[in-house]
Amino acid sequence: MSAAARAPALLPRALAEIGGEVRDGWRSLLLWGLAAAVFSQVFMLAMLMLRFGAAPNYVEFYDWFGAVAKIIRSTPSASDWAPIIWEEWLIEIGRMNYDYGAGISEWSLNVVPSRLLMLFGLGVLTALCLRLARARSCGRGAAAGGAAATGLGAALVAITNATMSWVVCCATPSWVVGLAMMGLGVSTSLALERIGPWVSLSGYALLFAAIFALAARRAARAAGGGARPAPSAPTAMEAHHA
Repeated sequence: MSAAARAPALLPRALAEIGGEVRDGWRSLLLWGLAAAVFSQVFMLAMLMLRFGAAPNYVEFYDWFGAVAKIIRSTPSASDWAPIIWEEWLIEIGRMNYDYGAGISEWSLNVVPSRLLMLFGLGVLTALCLRLARARSCGRGAAAGGAAATGLGAALVAITNATMSWVVCCATPSWVVGLAMMGLGVSTSLALERIGPWVSLSGYALLFAAIFALAARRAARAAGGGARPAPSAPTAMEAHHA
């Protein structure tokens, strides 16, 4: 059977492999998702504290559910609900400078539920990639390629879902604040902000591609009866008797 003929038959087998991994390890996948969402917030806060050499001195909690209800009640067009809700904050942790009257926030970490959801998805997909890559029926080359695609995809998603703000960058939470903090020019960083959604989608596309490629590889090896081990070199005794 040609490769073109095998491709349609391989699709349901690959999906079955993915479904099997999800069924067997759904608890682990959920834990990975939660860990990714929480660790990302801790990591961003640590970055801010190290970059500016100061601890946060204020925490603000927002009524996210109340804000969502108000948006739905007061926004005439339902198509506008999602974009507005997407940017609503849950928690703000930062450093306030009180040298200027009531104070101005120099930097902050903004915990945004929509970004937590994206990072949760990142953790789940990354864990699924790792489970497929370390399966015994997956070759070393495929595992290495899957790991590379997973790492790059995860990095793109994580970077573009950062929610840090800095007064130098207009004090609005954005993924490009991290770029400015690492030394990229502020104007250049702000100019890149508009491509963030496309970069994030590219990262997710890489993760989904890695998942399918690893599952398809395992399904193909299983359909072929597994990988045939390379013949080992004969021992000295076997060579003597030969």
